[in-house]
Amino acid sequence: MIKILENKLHNEIPLTKFMDLKITKYDEKELITIAPLNKNINDKGTAFGGSLATLTIISGWSICWLISKELEINSENIVVIKNEHSYRKPVTKELICHTKRPTKDEIENLKNKLLLKKSASIKISSQIIEDDEICVDFTGYYVIKI
Repeated sequence: MIKILENKLHNEIPLTKFMDLKITKYDEKELITIAPLNKNINDKGTAFGGSLATLTIISGWSICWLISKELEINSENIVVIKNEHSYRKPVTKELICHTKRPTKDEIENLKNKLLLKKSASIKISSQIIEDDEICVDFTGYYVIKI
C-alpha cells in the first residue's frame, strides 16, 4: 500500500517527486517518510524550511489517506485545514519525519463521524528527528470528506 501511496504522491503532487520523498515505514505506531538533504537544501547548507513544512504536511495527509483505505472509506477529499510548526533545530542530514498514528479511539471516532456526517476532522502529529533530537514539531488538523 505504501508504494501505491508514494506513486500517487509523485504523480499528483509533483513537488514530492522533486523533493525525492520516500515512504520507508508504516505500521500500527507510525508512518516514516524521508527526503534527502541535497534536494531540500537552503543557502545555509541545512534543510529548507519549506521542505520541512511540506514533508510534515504531506506525511499527515498520507497517514489520513492510509487510514481511510484501511477503513474501506473511499475518499479523495482529504485536506489540511490548520497546522502549526515549531522549528527547534536546523536539520543537517537526511530529513526523517515520524508521523504518529492516531489512537484506535481517535480512528473509531473518525470512522463514526464519516459514516454519520460524511465529513470528519482528525489531529495528526509529526516530528522531524535528527540524531535522536527533535528538530521540527508539527501538529495538523485534517478534514476527510466522503
